[in-house]
Amino acid sequence: MSLTVAEIMDRQPATVTPEDTVETVVHRMHEHQLPGLPVVDADGRLLGIVTESDLLLYDEQEDLDPPPHLEIMGGIIYLGSVKHWEERVRKSIAGSAGELMTADPVTATPEMTAHDAGRLIAAHKHNRLPVVDGQGALVGVVTRVDVLEALLEDR
Repeated sequence: MSLTVAEIMDRQPATVTPEDTVETVVHRMHEHQLPGLPVVDADGRLLGIVTESDLLLYDEQEDLDPPPHLEIMGGIIYLGSVKHWEERVRKSIAGSAGELMTADPVTATPEMTAHDAGRLIAAHKHNRLPVVDGQGALVGVVTRVDVLEALLEDR
C-alpha cells in the first residue's frame, strides 16, 4: 500500500508573505536551509513560491537587454518570445516576495500517493512541492527525499 503525501510531508513548512522583502526571503531561506519558500496570504492560501532561481534572476540586472527584434515603421517586432525577458525584467525590479514569486506553482494534495507526487516532482524537475487542500490552503511541503524514503519503505 502506497503512502500518501499527508503521511510524509512537512506539516509546518517555513513560509513568507507577499509583503515580505527580498532580504527577508533570503534570510528565511538561509535560516531554514531551504532552496525555496511558499508564499501565503493572511489566510494561509498558497499564492506562489520563491526559489533560489528567482533570486538569481533578481540579481542578474546587467543582462536585461531585450530579445532580438526588428524596428519597422516605428513599431517593434520581436523575433521570438518575449515572455522570458519580461519575467527577468519583472524579477530584477522586485522589492517583495509577491513581486518575485512564481505564481500558481505546481502543487500536490494530501491524498496523492507518494508515487504520484514523485512523478509530478520528476516531470517538472522540482525538488519540493507545496501541498494544498481543496480550498488552496498550504498544509505542507513534500520533497524528493520524502518521496524516495516513502518508496523505499513501501518495498
